[in-house]
Amino acid sequence: MGERQRFRDRVMLVTGATSGMGRACARALAGEGARVAAAGRRGERLAALAAELGAAGAQVLTLEGDVRDEATCARWVSETVQRFSGLDGLVNAAGVIGTGGAADTATAEWDRVMDSNLRSIFLLTRAAAPELIRRRGAVVNLSSVAGLRPYPNLLAYCVSKAAVDQYTRCAALDLAPHGVRVNAVNPGVVVTELHTVTNAVPDYAAFLEKGKTTHPLGRVGTAEEVAELVLYLLSDAAGWVTGVTWSIDGGRALSSAR
Repeated sequence: MGERQRFRDRVMLVTGATSGMGRACARALAGEGARVAAAGRRGERLAALAAELGAAGAQVLTLEGDVRDEATCARWVSETVQRFSGLDGLVNAAGVIGTGGAADTATAEWDRVMDSNLRSIFLLTRAAAPELIRRRGAVVNLSSVAGLRPYPNLLAYCVSKAAVDQYTRCAALDLAPHGVRVNAVNPGVVVTELHTVTNAVPDYAAFLEKGKTTHPLGRVGTAEEVAELVLYLLSDAAGWVTGVTWSIDGGRALSSAR
């Protein structure tokens, strides 16, 4: 367990916890004393994460299922509250990427991306809202630099992330009277499996190398860097921060480089 204990005994539900930024968030939260409900589709990876964090002394609940499904989202919240007697924070990190432009994106692909990246956040935040209101908790949504600016051949992904940003602002306004904060982070290119599992980037090594020129700070990011910002937004130190979409992108949103 880590030396800092900002989240000692607090309960945090993290989606997309089997890889990438979701897994980094789950690890970081557990390292700072949180009781973590780790949600995802791949049971074997959830079990491995639970074993890893449990060996370090963390309390972990694994939740397997499809975040696009309404009943699954309700079950995840119910099981988390039943196991840990409450819910203090929600990290909506599950998401997918898909390729295609305005003239050739298939309807099924549009729906897959929208359901994974946007519908999931709507469903899970709605399911968690009563408990978050009771505990005056916080929500952090994983968005993207693609929500702030357009990129070619990524129509559904860019639109879904722009919608996540607006959802974040609307939910923040709705839940603020109840003491619940809602924020989003907008990463640039981060080293994860996101681009490789769908073959969105044929040559991933070249893609990362190009990131040194498209990101003004000269490199791509890490999942751990994003997790640190997520933890700040969940923490008491950000107690007066809500409705923010926070860029963590090495300056990518400022750059015109392609």
